Amino acid sequence: MADFTHLLRPNSFDEIIGQEHLSSKEAPLRVLCEKSALGHSFFFGPSGCGKTSIARIIAKVMDLPFYEFNATSIKIEELRKIFEQYKNALQKPLIFIDEVHRLAKNQQEVLLPVMENNSVLIIGASTENPFFSLTSAIRSRSMLFELHYISNESLRELLNKALLGTSLICDEDAAEYLVASSGGDARSMLKLLEFASNITSHITLDILKSLRPNALSTGSSEAGVHYDLTSAMIKSIRGSDMDAAIYYLARLIEGGESADFIARRLVILSSEDIGNANPQALTLATSTLTSVAKIGYPEARIILAQCVIYLASSPKSNSAYLAINDALNIVKSGVMLDIPKNITQKNEGYLYPHNFGGYVKQKYLTKPLNLVKLKDIGYEKKIKEWLRNIADFS
Repeated sequence: MADFTHLLRPNSFDEIIGQEHLSSKEAPLRVLCEKSALGHSFFFGPSGCGKTSIARIIAKVMDLPFYEFNATSIKIEELRKIFEQYKNALQKPLIFIDEVHRLAKNQQEVLLPVMENNSVLIIGASTENPFFSLTSAIRSRSMLFELHYISNESLRELLNKALLGTSLICDEDAAEYLVASSGGDARSMLKLLEFASNITSHITLDILKSLRPNALSTGSSEAGVHYDLTSAMIKSIRGSDMDAAIYYLARLIEGGESADFIARRLVILSSEDIGNANPQALTLATSTLTSVAKIGYPEARIILAQCVIYLASSPKSNSAYLAINDALNIVKSGVMLDIPKNITQKNEGYLYPHNFGGYVKQKYLTKPLNLVKLKDIGYEKKIKEWLRNIADFS
């Protein structure tokens, strides 16, 4: 059967599916290309989202010779031959380097002179944000464009296009699985369709599941996805949405994230976002960290889930987080208050609270500071009431 990946590769900006922020007529990338004004650029985004296709379209629109390399196998000698070939040419080539984050420092240094004099156009692509691995000299000479996972709606549009004009019959539940199980990866969807079509012209759900038993996970191994999933889980817990929090926890686990990393994030959150509104949250999160370190997967998933549900359902307060940040800012700004003599080691005039029923009014600061702002939430409300009561009765 047909090679759908090759046949459906877009040949123009208008044919690109799912990256409208780069391909629409008003998109800066497209405008620069059509004016032949695009400079050195780097694309990053998940697999199968169109990075290579866009690079080829750029070469076509700007009418540039196209050379494609992969950073894992690139040879400096090959690059230098191309640079020399176009040294005095009127037309410059487009050098496309995939997996650009894997370029060694010496390989990056070879690119600098031609990037500086614009004798070639360098386009790089990566599943990771390459600006973390590229030298500052290269970063300052280039632009960065992010690509996103292709939405299910766009994948379905692409699938319909692939099926058009073929003799294939694709059941509706099979079509839904092709889209949903591909994790936003167009290449993966088309490859699964291709493999299935080599078996039969009637694509069923059973056939697809025999080839791909489980949906592809967007995982957390790639840097951008890793931080997005972690952020989504933390924000869902902070927003008290248990279902969302558990879902993103599952994504992190399925993506290969370590139980220790997840537990450490939960410990931080328990203090930053829950704090004294429910002091037990920090205890449970700390126990979770200890437990998953000793037990590991697969059972650690249950411990993490228990902790996530508890934290998501707990009352929230960030008063401790705000208080220490305000205090640190005051100290860093140079406010160094003298310590009242009654609370120094000399104890000159110190009043021992336990001799006064647990509380006695005395000076602890030489200048009043209002750093801790307790909230009327959970146990923190009780703390606030207790402090108010002892002040009234002193």
